[in-house]
Amino acid sequence: MPVLVVGSVALDSVETPFGKADDVLGGSGTFFSASASHLTTVQLVGVVGSDYPVEKLEPLAARGVDLAGLERADGESFRWRGRYRHDLNSAETLETRLGVFSHFRPKIPAQFRRAPFVFLANIDPRLQLDVLSQVESPKLVACDTMNFWIESRRPDLLELLKRVDLITLNDGEARQLTEQTNLVKAARWIMDRGPRYVIIKKGEHGAYMFHGSTIFFAPAYPLEDVFDPTGAGDSFAGGFMGYLARTGDMSEENLRRAVIYGSAMGSFAVEKFSIGRLLELTSTDIERRVRDFHRLVAFEADVAQARAAAGGVGHPVRA
Repeated sequence: MPVLVVGSVALDSVETPFGKADDVLGGSGTFFSASASHLTTVQLVGVVGSDYPVEKLEPLAARGVDLAGLERADGESFRWRGRYRHDLNSAETLETRLGVFSHFRPKIPAQFRRAPFVFLANIDPRLQLDVLSQVESPKLVACDTMNFWIESRRPDLLELLKRVDLITLNDGEARQLTEQTNLVKAARWIMDRGPRYVIIKKGEHGAYMFHGSTIFFAPAYPLEDVFDPTGAGDSFAGGFMGYLARTGDMSEENLRRAVIYGSAMGSFAVEKFSIGRLLELTSTDIERRVRDFHRLVAFEADVAQARAAAGGVGHPVRA
């Protein structure tokens, strides 16, 4: 099943302790599409300027990203320039030029409006709400946000929460939105306002998924080299939503598997600048990393000891 994503399509210039890259493909919609397209077909809605090298998106189109919703407008494309120091968890923004993105009003093509899975990437919550007025009965709507929107568009963001099934945000954003220092309490606060699922990302420390009274934790993949963290969160969302769209299964067990696929795709994204690593991945690479994640957390419980610790008699378990 296809997944619709509405987000930014940008040009990034990034500096890290391991090198730099200028005017490379970036933006939330781009990273999400590069990730999700390994698992399902993607319908991308965004805007680029007349200076954008659209031919560089051809590898995404060849892998099933439908660019019919990508608008071309006169003017400069959205550009972001940032720097990471040795703390790769946070970027220092050196320059942001919104260009045509400052006037972006998403127009969902008719053939996209019945997409069963919708991801509202990190854009103004007023635009995210506008997208919801254009789509028809999606099976799952997820959104992302950031500190700027939490501070400047809080009423609109709270209205959005009433209309989405799932939100992804990092731990700092969760605390800012809810004014709760404890992430469990923060997730409960958010779920009380609408979303059934809350995913809180903690960068190199993994991600939590909250649903009702259950909590699932996925560790970050232990990488020796991290070249560029830009887009890791959007790549996580692409893997998560892409897996759900591929399987069409909304069970608790499958949502947990989707978190692992998201974590796997996020871990690939940081291995090269821009979407370079995501473009060269194979399905074998992805499945191998998912198996590696399973080995990271799998263990055999000693049932007898667990029963004894709980006050049980510790009788052996029969098959």
